[in-house]
Amino acid sequence: MKLLNFTLIKLTLCLVIGIYIGYYITIPLQLSLYTSLSLICLLFLCFLYLKNKFKNSIWFGLITFITTISIGVLTHNLHDEKHFFNHYTKVVNIDESASKEITFKIRKQLKPGNYYNKYIIDILKVDSTIVNGKSLLNIEKDSTLKRLKTDDIYITYSPIKDLINPLNPNQFNYKNYLEKQYIYHQIFTNQQSIYKTKSKSNTIFGYAAALRNTINAKLKTYNFAPDELAIINALLLGQRQDISEDVYNNYTNAGAIHILAVSGLHVGIILLLLNVLLKPLERLKHGKPIKILCILLLLWSFAIIAGLSASVTRAVTMFSIVAIAINWKRPTNIYNTLAISIFILLLIKPMFLFDVGFQLSYLAVIAIVTFQPILYKLWSTKIKPLDYFWQIFTVTVSAQFGIIPVSLYYFHQFPSLFFISNLAIIPFLGLILGLGILVIVLAVLNSLPEFLANFFGSTINAMNLIVAWVSKQETFLFRDIPFSLAHVLSSYLIVVSIFVLNKKRNFKSLTFMLITIMVFQGVLIYTKYETSNKQFIVFHKSRYSLITEKSNRNMIVYHNLDSTSFKNDKVIKNYRVGNFIESFKTDSLKSIYKVQNKMVLVVDSLGVYNVTVFKPNYVLLRNSPKINLQRLIDSIQPEVIIADGSNYKSYIKRWKATCLKQKLPFHQTSEKGAFIIE
Repeated sequence: MKLLNFTLIKLTLCLVIGIYIGYYITIPLQLSLYTSLSLICLLFLCFLYLKNKFKNSIWFGLITFITTISIGVLTHNLHDEKHFFNHYTKVVNIDESASKEITFKIRKQLKPGNYYNKYIIDILKVDSTIVNGKSLLNIEKDSTLKRLKTDDIYITYSPIKDLINPLNPNQFNYKNYLEKQYIYHQIFTNQQSIYKTKSKSNTIFGYAAALRNTINAKLKTYNFAPDELAIINALLLGQRQDISEDVYNNYTNAGAIHILAVSGLHVGIILLLLNVLLKPLERLKHGKPIKILCILLLLWSFAIIAGLSASVTRAVTMFSIVAIAINWKRPTNIYNTLAISIFILLLIKPMFLFDVGFQLSYLAVIAIVTFQPILYKLWSTKIKPLDYFWQIFTVTVSAQFGIIPVSLYYFHQFPSLFFISNLAIIPFLGLILGLGILVIVLAVLNSLPEFLANFFGSTINAMNLIVAWVSKQETFLFRDIPFSLAHVLSSYLIVVSIFVLNKKRNFKSLTFMLITIMVFQGVLIYTKYETSNKQFIVFHKSRYSLITEKSNRNMIVYHNLDSTSFKNDKVIKNYRVGNFIESFKTDSLKSIYKVQNKMVLVVDSLGVYNVTVFKPNYVLLRNSPKINLQRLIDSIQPEVIIADGSNYKSYIKRWKATCLKQKLPFHQTSEKGAFIIE
């Protein structure tokens, strides 16, 4: 099957290219608007000229593709909230030190951090200026107070601060992640410093959140354990904020995390249930359109209640198209259906393109429809239960063809026992979802029998136990796998070549596959060459000191963390994985380091720096030494002063002022990030 012969797929690819161009290249909104309008006019004129010629023209196709790319750029620019004329960044002077009167509305609750409850908010006013735009709100945790509700409007007096850049190499870029959701700043405050207003602007998201709160309040009257209730919220309400870290890690390590994210699997099962339950409507006059309308309304109601995440929106969009096609008995091509849903979603939400769940969902579905029929034909049986489990096994294995490269790139681990958890859960997922919907409906109506609630709770607990057992088989869990973007692209070339060879087993297909394997090998060789360098790094680690010497793919880590803290520390782990480190060892912190031809002197809490044998180029201050920095500078005359995260803030502030006065470079890791000497 020549997929690129489908016009919809070509246009969708062009739209994707346009969005990528708009994201990575700054193109003014007016320029992209005028360019798109001009190309649409040119396309229309070309159509009028060619429609009576009865012949194909390469120019018409070329102009169509260029126009779609331009529309992709325009779509990105139109949705970028910074381009809105009254966005707060355009009409308000952002000064991090100045408190402002900020009126805001709660848009969404996020998973709490270690010290803060987090919310996405809509800023309505800054001082007396009416504005719009989203921000991240961080409120100090207080177990005695309730969390804020969606759609409630509050006032606070706080500074608007920039998002924090990652402070260490290969650290997850939370700032970049938020900016892809059009969130550019954050606010820190506490519950006592926010004031609820009487005004309220209700939205559909507020009603959905209120419904979820009502459902949870009803369910809490039964004997559901906290982990069971958290899984019910994830499976049926699309909310994963309350899942404990242990349970979440179990599902991740068992390769079953997709079960907790409301996606195509869940929506497909719900569509099948609705199709059966609403079948009696077909007996009515105009029953078929009524049935389709009911299915669409129920699917989108479910999507709204689940929070309209990228995965659920994608799934409901795709299955809405499938539902229409099935009920009208129209033949559909799954690739075209996927292309239509991608095209529509990206026109409405272009930044979905960068959402990990969105990418994994589509890649999994494409891989399933492409490879599952091939794998299924490898073995057959007339025993129906065996055939059913064989189908599920081939589906789960096929999905891995699509998601392994991207999954390794983002998460750097591969649970090889994924098929066990999937075989144990997916056959019964329809029953779990159907029973869960029944439990929720009966609970809301105050008619839920105790035995049914207990049975459903036991079912969820059994699922958690199975996943926990699989996740504990650590021998089969491969962690910390280095995988770059180049590895991802070359891996997908191999996957495509396997599919092509299966379709056409000829010399050209075999040659193509061998070339893709050589490309992958070339990427491995280039990666080894690229990572063959030397680095000396002073990482930022709050209250501790963390130093690394890297030589090619080996490194030594000097630190003062205890063994448990070091084992769980992500700073070194992220660096190791991101730089393809093959071996490392640890050592205690030293007073002197030699980096190439330069010397680094470490001054710790003892404050000893009397060196006469050599002249240090860098001085690292750690553990808050009580020294006169002016005297140290006059005595040693270093090139740079470095202060890591183990120092008191008051000391750092004083040292910074001294260096500024002496016009000496001062590197504060809590502000500028890790200090790196190449």
